[in-house]
Amino acid sequence: MRLIPASLFGRLTLILVIGLLAAQFTSLWLHMEERQMLLAQGYSQIAGVPTRFWMHLALTLGAVIAVALIAVRLVTRPIQRLADAAEAFGRDLDSPPLEESGPTETRRAAEAFNRMQGRIKRLIAERSRALAAVSHDLRTPLTRMRLRAELVDDEALRAQIGADIDDMQAMVESTLDYLRGLRDTEAVQEIDIEALLQSLVADEEALERPVTLEPGTAAPFAGRLSALRRALANLVDNAVKYGGAALIRVEDGAGVLRIMVEDRGPGIPEEALASVVEPYVRLETSRSRATGGVGLGLAIARDAARLHGGELVLRNRPGGGLATTLVLPRHESSRRDAERWR
Repeated sequence: MRLIPASLFGRLTLILVIGLLAAQFTSLWLHMEERQMLLAQGYSQIAGVPTRFWMHLALTLGAVIAVALIAVRLVTRPIQRLADAAEAFGRDLDSPPLEESGPTETRRAAEAFNRMQGRIKRLIAERSRALAAVSHDLRTPLTRMRLRAELVDDEALRAQIGADIDDMQAMVESTLDYLRGLRDTEAVQEIDIEALLQSLVADEEALERPVTLEPGTAAPFAGRLSALRRALANLVDNAVKYGGAALIRVEDGAGVLRIMVEDRGPGIPEEALASVVEPYVRLETSRSRATGGVGLGLAIARDAARLHGGELVLRNRPGGGLATTLVLPRHESSRRDAERWR
């Protein structure tokens, strides 16, 4: 049993109550000492603890607890507002700034938080502009190199140059996709999860890839469509590439949405499950783009999950293969929509 409350509100209240009880029982001890002196002087009618003391203790304790609850709530409310603002900012860069009001310490904390929020928003905006510039500047010379390669007379050399250009372009596109996935400037919208998954499966079937969607229902989810689609496409691509086929399942609840992509491949060593989601980490050691990729697919999926306040969970299936799960928490608006949809 936990004796010390976990919240600051509970701890401050406990301190005040303990202090009150200590003061009251000290008063009782002094009162009893005085009674002993009176008894020694022959006042035999004075004995025991008077009932009025317990009544006084109960009334004082009740009054102090009521005042303490109000006082502690006033003290802890700004901290709770700061925590709520930080959580909202983690989900949406365009969340409103924290109100700068209250005591001096509270105002200073709110001002510091708002300055931090402004700096992060400027940093993201600058990075987005740099990303757009890099995207254009890198594609242009690659296109020129491809055109010049066509002028090479040696067919074998031309094929080798073309393969190198393809590798470079794949790495550039993957890196840009990763950087683009880190942006959270895309507007949040209600996403029809079933339609999104069916569209994804249809695209894969058009490429004659074995991807199956298990029948299931899911309420609309408030999220960023491009980020989720990119993450799911990467998970499906990995499942097909390393497991031969992909099975997509959905588990929906009032508080969390889980989208699972499973395969029957070799899986991932247990000691590598944590590190394989890091950027540019590849378990396939060859340098071939066709077999090993760049090492950004799982990193993009993980960042998309974090962008929605969730996580990417990897586990090896008991019968063989890998199961990757996008765990996406439903916030209050999404939760209410899900409950109405049901």
